[in-house]
Amino acid sequence: MTTVDASPLGRKLRAFVALSDVEFAVLSRLHQRRRSFAAGHALLHQGHSQRSAYILASGWACSYKTLPTGTRQIVDFQIPGDILGLRSVLLQASDHFIEALTDIEVSEVLPSELFEAFRETPRLAAAVLWAASRDEAVVVEHMIDIGRRSAEERVAHFLLEMGFRLSLVGLADKTGYPCPLSQFHLADALGLSAVHVNRVLRKLREDGLVTFRRGNVHFDDPGGLIAFADFDTAYLDQERPLLQ
Repeated sequence: MTTVDASPLGRKLRAFVALSDVEFAVLSRLHQRRRSFAAGHALLHQGHSQRSAYILASGWACSYKTLPTGTRQIVDFQIPGDILGLRSVLLQASDHFIEALTDIEVSEVLPSELFEAFRETPRLAAAVLWAASRDEAVVVEHMIDIGRRSAEERVAHFLLEMGFRLSLVGLADKTGYPCPLSQFHLADALGLSAVHVNRVLRKLREDGLVTFRRGNVHFDDPGGLIAFADFDTAYLDQERPLLQ
């Protein structure tokens, strides 16, 4: 297995299609420009033109939009294997911010490099399109969270979703996963107050379903949590189950 084959993005794309050695060689070229950013660094700025996309190799980031009042809505969280700013390189200006939540390592990819890679390897382009479509499906599910699920259901659903996403790149298992998010992050993503998030997490813990404490999510009753959240993995298009 090559280094890129074993990378988070390589593992993620292999869930969709078996890439050849030639295609992995092209993918490897997109990983050559490595950069590191500290927590709090903004990779994309809402309203600004964007010249690069980024492949997230380690750490967590989030995408969000701000309102004139100064409040923000977190749209999604990015984890290793995700491509950041792909949509923004095609638009005249970015429609959102992307900020590092932890120290992160990325590979910077120029649009010309991305388009050349797609021209050379249409199957790689199709795999990246699958990843982008899956990310869009995740954002749509977040709309369902905010609009139709109770506070307890949306928190449970979100914690399960992150577990399944992380498992695809080898960063979670049936017991849980490390999670750097604060209750304020969950509040901004799920349309709740931080105080309400705290109450919900306490209730889910007291009900024996899941414990989120000291930077770790632990699934106390995985099957019960899935049933409670009515969690269906179809939108993740992910065959390998987390809970086996």
